[in-house]
Amino acid sequence: MVASSPFPSCFGEYAMQVAEMSSGNRTTHNLIACIYCTKLCSCYHVITISWCKNQTGQGFSVAVDNPSAAASPSLPKVGLKPWVSWKKQGKKAMEVDGKRVQIFWDMTAAKYSSGGPEPQESFYLAIVFHGQILMLLGDKKKEAYDATQAKPLLKEPILLSRREHIFGKKYYNTKAQFCESGRSHDIVIECHSGGAREPRLCVRVDRRIVVHVKRLMWKFRGNQTILVDGLEVELFWDVHNWLFNPDLGNAVFMFQTYFPSSHLKSCNYGEQESFPVQVFKGRDFEKLSGFSLLLHAWRIE
Repeated sequence: MVASSPFPSCFGEYAMQVAEMSSGNRTTHNLIACIYCTKLCSCYHVITISWCKNQTGQGFSVAVDNPSAAASPSLPKVGLKPWVSWKKQGKKAMEVDGKRVQIFWDMTAAKYSSGGPEPQESFYLAIVFHGQILMLLGDKKKEAYDATQAKPLLKEPILLSRREHIFGKKYYNTKAQFCESGRSHDIVIECHSGGAREPRLCVRVDRRIVVHVKRLMWKFRGNQTILVDGLEVELFWDVHNWLFNPDLGNAVFMFQTYFPSSHLKSCNYGEQESFPVQVFKGRDFEKLSGFSLLLHAWRIE
C-alpha cells in the first residue's frame, strides 16, 4: 500500500493485520484477504482469511483476533505453505483465549476463476469451536459437516473488509457485494495515463460510470460519494505511482460502504451489540457500520 495514501483506517488497527505477502517481485502480489466478525469464546472476534498464490503454489492462512480485549494478545495464525508441501485436505488446531479451535479444509477439487488465489466452488473451509461451526466457506457444506461432526452454523459472520490485488494494462476488473442482501456487482477501473491524451480515470459499476476524473495529473488523489444498491459508498483513489513512479508501485482504491442503523436490518447484519464499528467524525450520525473493499491495482507492461 502506498505509504502516503490518505485513506482512513477502516476498522481499527486490527483490521489490516494481515501478513504482507508482497515484495519487490510483482508476481508474488496475488493476495486476497477477507476480514470477518463472528462470536467466539463469549465475545466478538475478528477472523482474517488470506488466500495467496505465487510462482511455487498457493495456499491460505487463518488469523483470529479479539478487538474487545483490553490487551490484544498475540494469537496463533494457521499458515499453510504451497500445495507442493501440504495436503489439499486436512485439519489443524489452534488455541484462542485458552480454548481449542479447529480448522478443516478440502481443496482437492477446488475451482478458481482467472487464475486467482481464492477458490470459487467445489471446496470448504470450516472453523469449529467447542463442537460448533463458527465459519463455513465454500459450497461443499455437507462434506464439511461430515468431516467436522460439528453443530450447524448459528449465525453467519459479518464480512467487514476485503483486500484484493488486481492486474491489468488499462482496465482492472473485480466483483464486489456491498450489502449482505445485495447482489454482486462488476467493477471496472479504467485509467489512461500515457500517449497524447490527457490522463484520466474512469470507474464503472455494472457498466455505469460512477466516477470520471479529468486532469488526473492534479487530481491523482481524491474521493467521491457514489450510490450502489441505494447505499452511500465513499470511493477513495490514489494513482500517484501510476503517474509519477510507474516502476515502483501500484495504485490504491478503496470502496467504503456506510450503513446507518436503519439499513442494518435490511442488510441482514442482525443485532449490532458490540460489533466493532468505526467512528467517523464530521457526519450526521455518530456510529456507522459498513463494508470496505481495498484494491491494489498493479500495471502489467
